[in-house]
Amino acid sequence: MSHYDSVLPIWSAIQSRFFRTASQLPQEDLALKLGPASIGYMLKHNAEVEFMFTEWFFRKPIPEGIRLSTNAGPAGDGGGEATLNELLQLLGDSNEHLRNAMRDLPEEAWTEPVESPMGGPATTPLEAVGRLMYHTGIHAGQISLIQKNAKAKQA
Repeated sequence: MSHYDSVLPIWSAIQSRFFRTASQLPQEDLALKLGPASIGYMLKHNAEVEFMFTEWFFRKPIPEGIRLSTNAGPAGDGGGEATLNELLQLLGDSNEHLRNAMRDLPEEAWTEPVESPMGGPATTPLEAVGRLMYHTGIHAGQISLIQKNAKAKQA
């Protein structure tokens, strides 16, 4: 079995759950925040990280027209002004872009370490998918925490 065939079902399960959760958010919840990062920022950031990882580790450039606005942190809140539909489209586009790049990556490249702008030790594409899964899980938890705590503060 190829690395792609092994990774895709796991990635799809995590990503489809994250997307389903995001699609059920009320528009007004996008502005909820605890600290500097809003839920809208978290959604946009998640998509942008998928685009960045696709470029860095899977050799597929970020599509023209995609402007990264969350990579410097939530100070400018790169997702607060977007609608839920715009963010869902971005999440869908980033997932499709990553899945296509994973499919097209030669089998032998999955375990070749790649240097990236993140620094630290070189990371293989296989490890990068693991990092993306972890990243998505962190933000899913943060979104849930923000909804719970921000709404409790409003009550």
